[in-house]
Amino acid sequence: MEDPYLSLRKQLEQEEWPNVYLFKFIIPNTSENVALTMELFNSTSEISMHESSTGKFISISAKELMLDVDTIIEKYKEATKIKGLMAL
Repeated sequence: MEDPYLSLRKQLEQEEWPNVYLFKFIIPNTSENVALTMELFNSTSEISMHESSTGKFISISAKELMLDVDTIIEKYKEATKIKGLMAL
């Protein structure tokens, strides 16, 4: 079974780490989903949120200092546990 993060890993390995990385997620706009997504990031992360025009979804962008590629992939794996989350 192929690693679903293989292409992302190859792309990220082109960069130098530690570095600031931008995560982008779209989630169904519920307080539970927002809370779970916010828990992925630490207090020093630069986070912005925007509601969709219908209010059904919310986009969350977060810039965070990441130490290495594995740490980024782990965060994406944690994010997949959030119902309805789409990673961009």
